[in-house]
Amino acid sequence: MNTIIYLIRHGDSPKTGEVERLRGLSEKGQADAERVTELLKDEGIDVFVSSPYKRAVLTIKELATLSGKDVLLYEELKERMFSSGVNRMADAELYPLLEKSFKNPHYSLPGAESNAGCQVRAVEIIRELLLLHQGGKIAVGTHGAVMTLMMQHFDERVGLDFLLGTSKPDIYKLTFDGEELIEVERLWDPVPRTS
Repeated sequence: MNTIIYLIRHGDSPKTGEVERLRGLSEKGQADAERVTELLKDEGIDVFVSSPYKRAVLTIKELATLSGKDVLLYEELKERMFSSGVNRMADAELYPLLEKSFKNPHYSLPGAESNAGCQVRAVEIIRELLLLHQGGKIAVGTHGAVMTLMMQHFDERVGLDFLLGTSKPDIYKLTFDGEELIEVERLWDPVPRTS
């Protein structure tokens, strides 16, 4: 009996100095969240969980509401803590940090979190969900780095190149047999087709 997890990376978010966990969705991000709902509304998803960050919750909230479900928040699913601060790290600082972190999973800035630490806390929740909802369908509102690290745990070929090739939003359908990942399918098309 297979269990399916939909990893749903959040939509575009304003890149302001705002506290990371409070950043919502941009106008494009909101429009894309509506596309996420349209794409997944007939999947028969049983459970909706998310990072507590506002942009992740907002990306799946409409889909959960349409399915008659609440979004359950897990602190352990939050984005990797790249620095000790609470505000967004600038891209110019983030990309070199990501390169170092994927070469050395235990590397982190002082007071921050490593790839290895982030992966352990997030995968613990994925394992718990796989056990609690065996044979079900689970939507997970997530972020780019933590999503990559969760997937990397089950498939070591997933790394920085994968992360850099993802979009906001993005959707990966993971099929599990127990805790073994047996199939990955990207459901999101970053360039919507017009009819």
